[in-house]
Amino acid sequence: MKMLIRLLSKTSLFKGELDNHLVRASMVIIYFFFGYQKWFNYEAQGLIPFFTHGALIFWMYPVFGIKGSSYFLGVSEWLFGALLLAGFWNKKLGVLGALGSIFTFIATVTIIPFMPDGWAASAGGFPAMVGNVAFLMKDVVLLAVSFYLMKQDIVKVTSAAEIAR
Repeated sequence: MKMLIRLLSKTSLFKGELDNHLVRASMVIIYFFFGYQKWFNYEAQGLIPFFTHGALIFWMYPVFGIKGSSYFLGVSEWLFGALLLAGFWNKKLGVLGALGSIFTFIATVTIIPFMPDGWAASAGGFPAMVGNVAFLMKDVVLLAVSFYLMKQDIVKVTSAAEIAR
């Protein structure tokens, strides 16, 4: 095992920022596709159980309506994705994209405890997740990824500022 680790550590994959670039590119792609879905009625209708049980987003239907809420999410997802994309070149914009992304995934993760029929009663309930809860669990990882990107960009912005002094 030591030999394998030593061999891998000497490869160029671990010397640069490939991990950061892959994570950032993955988030940009996810935001593009998720944002695209929000412009269609099937997605607006599919979001109803999420909006109606979201502790932080329940207010959106009374304010924007079903379609307007879906459009708002789509625009937000494209905006955060674009800011994360810009973060390849401008770390301050990357920080803004990551902050928006963190808020997005905090909002969706907080839906999990309130989602009706989210736990399989036939398997004893929690932690046997089903349906919408299983779908939302990916957002726990995406929240962590967003925090990772924010940290990486803040470190680069602050070190560049210290060097400029």
